[in-house]
Amino acid sequence: MMQITPATYQRSTYFALMALIGIIVTGAAVRLTNSGLGCDDWPNCNSEKLIDVSSAHAAIEQVNRLLTGIVVIAVALAVLGSYLRAPRRRDLVWWSWSLVVGVFANAFLGAITVWVDLHPYAVQGHLLLSMALIAAGATLVRRSAEPDGVPRERATSTRATRLIRVLAVGVTVAVVTGTVVTGAGPHAGDENAVRLNVDIPSIARVHGASVVISLLVALSLVVVIRGSLDDRHRVQAGLSRWLTVAVLQAVVGYVQYFTGVPELLVLAHVAGASVLYVVTTQLLLDTTRPAVEMAR
Repeated sequence: MMQITPATYQRSTYFALMALIGIIVTGAAVRLTNSGLGCDDWPNCNSEKLIDVSSAHAAIEQVNRLLTGIVVIAVALAVLGSYLRAPRRRDLVWWSWSLVVGVFANAFLGAITVWVDLHPYAVQGHLLLSMALIAAGATLVRRSAEPDGVPRERATSTRATRLIRVLAVGVTVAVVTGTVVTGAGPHAGDENAVRLNVDIPSIARVHGASVVISLLVALSLVVVIRGSLDDRHRVQAGLSRWLTVAVLQAVVGYVQYFTGVPELLVLAHVAGASVLYVVTTQLLLDTTRPAVEMAR
């Protein structure tokens, strides 16, 4: 039976993660160009054609659906690779199959989103499930790089672990409130799509507050790890990445809000949210490490 090396398998997990991020960005592009109903049926583009590029909106939506196919291939390769990897590991098989379940659930939710004419609740669910998939994909990437047959142990102090968990919750709240802002905002995906009946400035302030609180938690974590050489050794790199991405994301968010949410900045903000969820997941994973690494 054909076998692949751990290094080859890890490359396939990176491909899957990049594909999952890419589909979020292209999905945002569909919404920002009002192409959400460029294809008003599923899986056909419309009642007459499977593929229709007769209009710009239809062509943009078709590109996004094509990338969904790439995601399916990438995830399928991750699953197949988890069985061909030598040695085979149960955790990698499990995490790769979680991507399959999530991708098919999201495809079904995407179809529902089209059938309900881009109702904001469906759009929100579509994005939030995509973020959960990114977290699973980032976990698979990290786990695939770890040594085989070694149990995981707690790697950080209790204070640092708690702060990192709070930080992860804060980022999740920021993402959720961000989808509410989007659901009430001007970029609906179609000129006639329903919008959430909420006050945009109010929910934007809630979203902004969740971002500020997350940054304050991260700064508290900086102080905590300074007092522990072990924490600093195991968390500092991940925390530095998180702070870099989070600050850039906050800047883009505030600039887009005060400049009338231009499409390119909104697209950058969506891409930034995806990357932020990756580095948040990685930071959360830093709280435990394989026992062999703990001895270093």
